[in-house]
Amino acid sequence: MSKALSDKEIGAGLAKLNGWTRDGDELVQEFQFDNYLAGLAFASAVGVIAEGLNHHPDLEIGWRRARVSFTTHDAGSKITAKDLAAAEAIDGLGFPRA
Repeated sequence: MSKALSDKEIGAGLAKLNGWTRDGDELVQEFQFDNYLAGLAFASAVGVIAEGLNHHPDLEIGWRRARVSFTTHDAGSKITAKDLAAAEAIDGLGFPRA
């Protein structure tokens, strides 16, 4: 079982990320794209990362945008180091933020 992070640990982790925010017990980021297919390509890349980390986000794909949110279910749906690591890996993709 994963360990939920403290507010201080979450804040420190967010400070190292590019534009991710905390929404309750989730890490959230919205991305914007020039067209719908770019958003689908992004979602596919996020899926590959998620499979590699065995940690899967909720993805919402819309017209020229995608929203990614992470929480760790086996930690009581709280934010853990897994969420921060996954967000960092997605940052490495270099897609534009909203």
